Amino acid sequence: MSIMQGGKLCLLQVGKCFSLASNTVIKRCASTGGTDLIGRHFLTLKDYNQSEIEHLLWTASDLKTRYKENKEVFQPLIGKSIAMIFQKRSTRTRLSTETGMSLLGGHAVFLGPDDIHLGVNESLQDSAKVLSRMTDVVLARVYGQSDLEELSKYSTVPIISGLSDMYHPLQILADFQTLQEHFGQLKGLKLAWVGDGNNVVHSFLMGCPKLGMDLNIATPKGYDVDPKVKEDAVTLVKQSGTSMNFTRDPMEAVAGTDVVITDTWISMGQEAESKKRIKDFMGYEVTKEMMAAAGPHAIFMHCLPRHKEEVSDEVFYDEKRSVVWQEAENRKWTVMAVMLNLLQQYMPLHPKPTF
Repeated sequence: MSIMQGGKLCLLQVGKCFSLASNTVIKRCASTGGTDLIGRHFLTLKDYNQSEIEHLLWTASDLKTRYKENKEVFQPLIGKSIAMIFQKRSTRTRLSTETGMSLLGGHAVFLGPDDIHLGVNESLQDSAKVLSRMTDVVLARVYGQSDLEELSKYSTVPIISGLSDMYHPLQILADFQTLQEHFGQLKGLKLAWVGDGNNVVHSFLMGCPKLGMDLNIATPKGYDVDPKVKEDAVTLVKQSGTSMNFTRDPMEAVAGTDVVITDTWISMGQEAESKKRIKDFMGYEVTKEMMAAAGPHAIFMHCLPRHKEEVSDEVFYDEKRSVVWQEAENRKWTVMAVMLNLLQQYMPLHPKPTF
Protein backbone atom coordinates (compact mmCIF):
# COMPACT_ATOMS: atom_id res chain seq x y z
CA MET A 1 0.00 0.00 0.00
CA SER A 2 1.28 3.50 -0.80
CA ILE A 3 0.06 7.06 -0.44
CA MET A 4 1.26 10.48 -1.52
CA GLN A 5 2.38 12.57 1.41
CA GLY A 6 4.21 15.88 1.18
CA GLY A 7 5.36 15.23 -2.36
CA LYS A 8 6.74 11.81 -1.46
CA LEU A 9 5.57 8.31 -2.18
CA CYS A 10 5.36 6.48 1.15
CA LEU A 11 5.46 2.69 1.09
CA LEU A 12 3.51 1.95 4.22
CA GLN A 13 4.05 -1.78 4.25
CA VAL A 14 7.78 -1.41 4.86
CA GLY A 15 7.84 1.97 6.48
CA LYS A 16 10.04 3.62 3.86
CA CYS A 17 9.80 6.90 1.99
CA PHE A 18 11.48 7.62 -1.31
CA SER A 19 11.92 11.04 -2.84
CA LEU A 20 10.38 11.45 -6.28
CA ALA A 21 12.70 14.29 -7.25
CA SER A 22 14.30 13.69 -10.63
CA ASN A 23 18.04 13.97 -11.40
CA THR A 24 19.00 12.88 -7.87
CA VAL A 25 19.96 9.59 -6.34
CA ILE A 26 16.92 8.04 -4.66
CA LYS A 27 17.36 8.35 -0.91
CA ARG A 28 15.50 6.71 1.90
CA CYS A 29 14.03 9.18 4.37
CA ALA A 30 12.92 6.69 7.02
CA SER A 31 15.02 3.82 8.25
CA THR A 32 14.05 0.34 9.35
CA GLY A 33 17.06 0.07 11.65
CA GLY A 34 20.82 0.22 11.31
CA THR A 35 22.83 2.75 9.37
CA ASP A 36 21.27 3.85 6.09
CA LEU A 37 23.81 4.75 3.38
CA ILE A 38 21.65 3.93 0.35
CA GLY A 39 22.31 6.23 -2.59
CA ARG A 40 25.30 7.99 -1.01
CA HIS A 41 28.46 8.73 -2.98
CA PHE A 42 31.76 7.52 -1.51
CA LEU A 43 34.36 10.07 -2.62
CA THR A 44 36.19 10.85 0.63
CA LEU A 45 35.97 9.90 4.31
CA LYS A 46 35.52 13.60 4.96
CA ASP A 47 31.85 13.07 4.03
CA TYR A 48 31.31 10.19 6.50
CA ASN A 49 30.94 10.47 10.27
CA GLN A 50 32.22 8.08 12.92
CA SER A 51 29.15 5.85 13.09
CA GLU A 52 28.96 5.55 9.29
CA ILE A 53 32.63 4.57 8.98
CA GLU A 54 32.22 2.08 11.80
CA HIS A 55 29.17 0.57 10.10
CA LEU A 56 31.15 0.05 6.88
CA LEU A 57 33.95 -1.61 8.87
CA TRP A 58 31.45 -3.75 10.77
CA THR A 59 29.92 -4.84 7.46
CA ALA A 60 33.36 -5.70 6.08
CA SER A 61 34.15 -7.82 9.14
CA ASP A 62 30.76 -9.50 8.92
CA LEU A 63 31.13 -10.32 5.22
CA LYS A 64 34.64 -11.68 5.78
CA THR A 65 33.26 -14.04 8.42
CA ARG A 66 30.27 -15.11 6.34
CA TYR A 67 32.18 -15.78 3.12
CA LYS A 68 35.67 -16.77 4.24
CA GLU A 69 35.11 -18.54 7.55
CA ASN A 70 31.54 -19.83 7.23
CA LYS A 71 31.70 -20.49 3.46
CA GLU A 72 28.21 -19.02 3.00
CA VAL A 73 26.57 -18.43 -0.35
CA PHE A 74 25.12 -14.97 0.11
CA GLN A 75 24.10 -13.03 -3.02
CA PRO A 76 22.10 -9.93 -2.08
CA LEU A 77 23.08 -8.05 -5.25
CA ILE A 78 21.82 -10.47 -7.90
CA GLY A 79 20.86 -8.43 -10.96
CA LYS A 80 23.01 -5.45 -9.93
CA SER A 81 26.02 -4.19 -11.87
CA ILE A 82 28.97 -1.89 -11.32
CA ALA A 83 30.89 0.03 -13.98
CA MET A 84 34.59 0.30 -13.12
CA ILE A 85 36.36 3.25 -14.76
CA PHE A 86 40.16 2.98 -14.62
CA GLN A 87 42.23 5.92 -15.80
CA LYS A 88 45.00 4.40 -13.65
CA ARG A 89 45.78 0.68 -13.58
CA SER A 90 45.54 -1.25 -10.32
CA THR A 91 45.84 -4.87 -9.26
CA ARG A 92 44.08 -4.66 -5.88
CA THR A 93 41.29 -2.24 -6.79
CA ARG A 94 40.28 -4.19 -9.89
CA LEU A 95 40.52 -7.65 -8.34
CA SER A 96 38.79 -6.69 -5.10
CA THR A 97 35.89 -4.99 -6.89
CA GLU A 98 35.35 -7.63 -9.56
CA THR A 99 35.60 -10.64 -7.26
CA GLY A 100 33.70 -8.86 -4.50
CA MET A 101 30.77 -7.94 -6.73
CA SER A 102 30.70 -11.49 -8.05
CA LEU A 103 30.48 -12.92 -4.52
CA LEU A 104 27.60 -10.55 -3.79
CA GLY A 105 25.80 -11.89 -6.86
CA GLY A 106 26.30 -8.89 -9.14
CA HIS A 107 28.29 -8.19 -12.29
CA ALA A 108 31.29 -5.90 -12.79
CA VAL A 109 32.20 -4.22 -16.09
CA PHE A 110 35.78 -2.99 -16.53
CA LEU A 111 36.30 0.20 -18.53
CA GLY A 112 39.97 0.98 -19.13
CA PRO A 113 41.55 3.95 -20.91
CA ASP A 114 40.87 2.30 -24.29
CA ASP A 115 37.18 1.85 -23.43
CA ILE A 116 36.23 5.23 -22.01
CA HIS A 117 37.90 8.64 -22.18
CA LEU A 118 36.34 10.75 -19.46
CA GLY A 119 35.91 14.31 -20.57
CA VAL A 120 37.60 13.70 -23.94
CA ASN A 121 35.32 11.94 -26.43
CA GLU A 122 32.36 12.52 -24.15
CA SER A 123 31.82 15.03 -21.38
CA LEU A 124 31.83 13.89 -17.77
CA GLN A 125 28.22 15.00 -17.52
CA ASP A 126 27.16 12.85 -20.48
CA SER A 127 29.21 9.88 -19.28
CA ALA A 128 27.57 10.08 -15.86
CA LYS A 129 24.09 10.12 -17.37
CA VAL A 130 24.79 7.13 -19.64
CA LEU A 131 26.39 5.06 -16.90
CA SER A 132 23.52 5.86 -14.55
CA ARG A 133 21.03 4.34 -16.98
CA MET A 134 22.99 1.13 -17.52
CA THR A 135 24.52 0.30 -14.14
CA ASP A 136 23.59 0.51 -10.47
CA VAL A 137 26.86 1.91 -9.12
CA VAL A 138 30.08 3.32 -10.59
CA LEU A 139 33.63 3.00 -9.29
CA ALA A 140 36.09 5.45 -10.82
CA ARG A 141 39.86 5.39 -10.39
CA VAL A 142 40.98 8.73 -11.76
CA TYR A 143 43.62 11.43 -11.60
CA GLY A 144 41.62 14.46 -10.52
CA GLN A 145 39.26 14.55 -7.54
CA SER A 146 37.29 17.09 -9.56
CA ASP A 147 36.42 14.34 -12.06
CA LEU A 148 34.81 12.31 -9.28
CA GLU A 149 32.91 15.36 -8.07
CA GLU A 150 31.71 16.09 -11.61
CA LEU A 151 30.55 12.51 -12.09
CA SER A 152 28.70 12.55 -8.77
CA LYS A 153 27.03 15.83 -9.65
CA TYR A 154 25.27 14.34 -12.67
CA SER A 155 25.02 10.67 -11.71
CA THR A 156 21.78 9.22 -10.40
CA VAL A 157 23.61 6.17 -9.02
CA PRO A 158 26.32 6.10 -6.32
CA ILE A 159 29.86 7.00 -7.35
CA ILE A 160 32.70 5.27 -5.48
CA SER A 161 36.24 6.61 -5.51
CA GLY A 162 38.73 3.95 -6.53
CA LEU A 163 41.43 6.59 -5.98
CA SER A 164 42.19 10.13 -7.06
CA ASP A 165 45.28 12.29 -6.67
CA MET A 166 43.66 13.78 -3.56
CA TYR A 167 42.12 10.82 -1.69
CA HIS A 168 42.09 7.02 -1.50
CA PRO A 169 39.24 6.22 0.94
CA LEU A 170 38.84 2.53 0.04
CA GLN A 171 42.46 1.89 1.00
CA ILE A 172 42.03 3.49 4.40
CA LEU A 173 38.94 1.40 5.16
CA ALA A 174 41.04 -1.72 4.47
CA ASP A 175 43.81 -0.35 6.68
CA PHE A 176 41.37 0.35 9.51
CA GLN A 177 39.91 -3.15 9.23
CA THR A 178 43.43 -4.61 9.41
CA LEU A 179 44.29 -2.52 12.47
CA GLN A 180 41.08 -3.52 14.23
CA GLU A 181 41.74 -7.19 13.53
CA HIS A 182 45.32 -6.96 14.79
CA PHE A 183 44.89 -4.79 17.88
CA GLY A 184 41.26 -5.57 18.77
CA GLN A 185 40.29 -1.89 18.63
CA LEU A 186 41.17 1.39 16.94
CA LYS A 187 40.61 4.06 19.57
CA GLY A 188 43.84 5.10 21.23
CA LEU A 189 46.20 3.78 18.56
CA LYS A 190 49.09 5.99 17.50
CA LEU A 191 50.03 5.84 13.82
CA ALA A 192 53.15 7.12 12.07
CA TRP A 193 53.22 8.01 8.39
CA VAL A 194 56.67 8.15 6.78
CA GLY A 195 56.87 9.35 3.18
CA ASP A 196 55.00 11.43 0.63
CA GLY A 197 52.14 13.75 1.62
CA ASN A 198 49.87 11.99 -0.85
CA ASN A 199 46.30 10.78 -1.32
CA VAL A 200 46.68 7.90 1.14
CA VAL A 201 47.82 10.03 4.07
CA HIS A 202 45.11 12.58 3.14
CA SER A 203 42.54 9.86 3.73
CA PHE A 204 44.18 8.89 7.03
CA LEU A 205 43.84 12.53 8.05
CA MET A 206 40.11 12.43 7.29
CA GLY A 207 39.55 9.14 9.11
CA CYS A 208 41.91 8.78 12.09
CA PRO A 209 40.50 11.61 14.25
CA LYS A 210 36.93 10.36 13.79
CA LEU A 211 37.89 6.93 15.14
CA GLY A 212 40.07 8.20 17.99
CA MET A 213 43.54 7.58 16.55
CA ASP A 214 46.57 9.86 16.80
CA LEU A 215 48.71 10.47 13.71
CA ASN A 216 52.33 11.56 13.26
CA ILE A 217 53.41 12.51 9.74
CA ALA A 218 56.99 12.78 8.48
CA THR A 219 57.44 14.16 4.97
CA PRO A 220 60.48 15.63 3.17
CA LYS A 221 60.49 19.33 2.36
CA GLY A 222 58.41 19.96 -0.73
CA TYR A 223 56.23 16.87 -0.20
CA ASP A 224 53.84 18.14 2.47
CA VAL A 225 50.18 17.24 2.69
CA ASP A 226 47.71 19.50 0.90
CA PRO A 227 47.12 22.69 2.97
CA LYS A 228 43.30 22.45 2.72
CA VAL A 229 43.33 18.81 3.80
CA LYS A 230 45.58 19.75 6.71
CA GLU A 231 43.20 22.55 7.68
CA ASP A 232 40.24 20.15 7.64
CA ALA A 233 42.22 17.62 9.67
CA VAL A 234 43.12 20.20 12.31
CA THR A 235 39.40 20.89 12.76
CA LEU A 236 38.66 17.16 13.14
CA VAL A 237 41.47 16.75 15.67
CA LYS A 238 40.11 19.60 17.79
CA GLN A 239 36.64 18.07 17.70
CA SER A 240 37.86 14.57 18.61
CA GLY A 241 40.55 15.38 21.14
CA THR A 242 43.14 13.32 19.27
CA SER A 243 46.59 14.51 18.23
CA MET A 244 48.30 15.18 14.91
CA ASN A 245 51.95 16.11 14.49
CA PHE A 246 54.05 17.01 11.46
CA THR A 247 57.83 16.67 11.21
CA ARG A 248 60.73 16.24 8.77
CA ASP A 249 62.32 13.57 10.98
CA PRO A 250 61.04 10.01 10.39
CA MET A 251 62.59 8.74 13.63
CA GLU A 252 60.73 11.42 15.58
CA ALA A 253 57.48 10.47 13.86
CA VAL A 254 57.71 6.74 14.62
CA ALA A 255 58.90 7.05 18.22
CA GLY A 256 56.60 5.04 20.50
CA THR A 257 53.92 4.48 17.86
CA ASP A 258 51.82 1.36 17.27
CA VAL A 259 51.88 1.43 13.49
CA VAL A 260 54.45 2.56 10.91
CA ILE A 261 53.03 3.21 7.44
CA THR A 262 54.60 4.17 4.15
CA ASP A 263 53.65 4.18 0.48
CA THR A 264 55.32 4.39 -2.88
CA TRP A 265 57.46 7.47 -3.37
CA ILE A 266 56.75 7.54 -7.09
CA SER A 267 53.06 7.37 -7.92
CA MET A 268 51.59 6.78 -11.37
CA GLY A 269 52.24 9.82 -13.53
CA GLN A 270 55.36 10.81 -11.56
CA GLU A 271 57.81 8.48 -13.32
CA ALA A 272 59.73 11.41 -14.87
CA GLU A 273 60.50 12.63 -11.35
CA SER A 274 61.81 9.28 -10.12
CA LYS A 275 65.50 10.19 -9.76
CA LYS A 276 64.73 13.44 -7.97
CA ARG A 277 62.18 11.81 -5.68
CA ILE A 278 64.47 8.96 -4.68
CA LYS A 279 67.13 11.55 -3.78
CA ASP A 280 64.67 13.75 -1.88
CA PHE A 281 63.38 10.78 0.15
CA MET A 282 66.82 9.64 1.32
CA GLY A 283 66.51 8.68 4.99
CA TYR A 284 62.80 7.82 4.73
CA GLU A 285 63.24 4.11 4.04
CA VAL A 286 61.52 2.09 6.76
CA THR A 287 64.23 -0.10 8.25
CA LYS A 288 64.67 -2.45 11.19
CA GLU A 289 66.23 0.44 13.10
CA MET A 290 63.20 2.65 12.43
CA MET A 291 60.81 -0.08 13.56
CA ALA A 292 62.88 -0.50 16.73
CA ALA A 293 62.22 3.16 17.54
CA ALA A 294 58.47 2.49 17.40
CA GLY A 295 56.56 0.69 20.13
CA PRO A 296 57.61 -2.87 21.05
CA HIS A 297 54.54 -4.33 19.36
CA ALA A 298 54.43 -1.93 16.39
CA ILE A 299 53.40 -3.28 13.00
CA PHE A 300 54.27 -2.20 9.47
CA MET A 301 51.77 -1.34 6.70
CA HIS A 302 52.11 -0.53 3.00
CA CYS A 303 49.23 -0.35 0.51
CA LEU A 304 51.34 -1.77 -2.36
CA PRO A 305 52.88 -1.96 -4.86
CA ARG A 306 56.12 -1.70 -2.88
CA HIS A 307 59.58 -0.74 -4.10
CA LYS A 308 62.77 -1.64 -2.24
CA GLU A 309 63.86 1.93 -1.62
CA GLU A 310 60.71 2.51 0.48
CA VAL A 311 61.13 -0.35 2.98
CA SER A 312 63.80 -2.96 3.60
CA ASP A 313 63.11 -6.63 2.88
CA GLU A 314 63.80 -7.31 6.54
CA VAL A 315 60.77 -5.21 7.54
CA PHE A 316 58.50 -5.87 4.57
CA TYR A 317 58.67 -9.66 4.84
CA ASP A 318 58.72 -9.83 8.64
CA GLU A 319 55.92 -12.31 9.36
CA LYS A 320 55.39 -10.97 12.89
CA ARG A 321 55.37 -7.23 12.24
CA SER A 322 54.35 -6.77 8.60
CA VAL A 323 50.60 -7.03 7.87
CA VAL A 324 50.76 -6.02 4.21
CA TRP A 325 49.10 -9.19 2.86
CA GLN A 326 46.22 -9.04 5.33
CA GLU A 327 45.91 -5.35 4.45
CA ALA A 328 45.73 -6.18 0.73
CA GLU A 329 43.09 -8.87 1.26
CA ASN A 330 40.92 -6.50 3.26
CA ARG A 331 40.58 -4.29 0.20
CA LYS A 332 38.10 -6.92 -0.99
CA TRP A 333 35.91 -7.03 2.12
CA THR A 334 35.80 -3.26 2.50
CA VAL A 335 34.85 -2.50 -1.11
CA MET A 336 32.17 -5.16 -0.80
CA ALA A 337 30.90 -3.40 2.31
CA VAL A 338 30.74 -0.08 0.48
CA MET A 339 28.97 -1.48 -2.60
CA LEU A 340 26.44 -3.37 -0.50
CA ASN A 341 25.58 -0.49 1.83
CA LEU A 342 25.23 2.05 -0.98
CA LEU A 343 22.79 -0.23 -2.81
CA GLN A 344 20.73 -1.62 0.05
CA GLN A 345 20.46 -1.36 3.80
CA TYR A 346 22.50 -4.05 5.52
CA MET A 347 22.51 -5.10 9.15
CA PRO A 348 25.46 -7.42 9.94
CA LEU A 349 24.67 -10.78 11.52
CA HIS A 350 27.73 -10.94 13.76
CA PRO A 351 28.49 -8.78 16.83
CA LYS A 352 29.95 -5.36 16.18
CA PRO A 353 33.74 -5.26 16.66
CA THR A 354 35.23 -2.93 19.25
CA PHE A 355 36.33 0.31 17.65
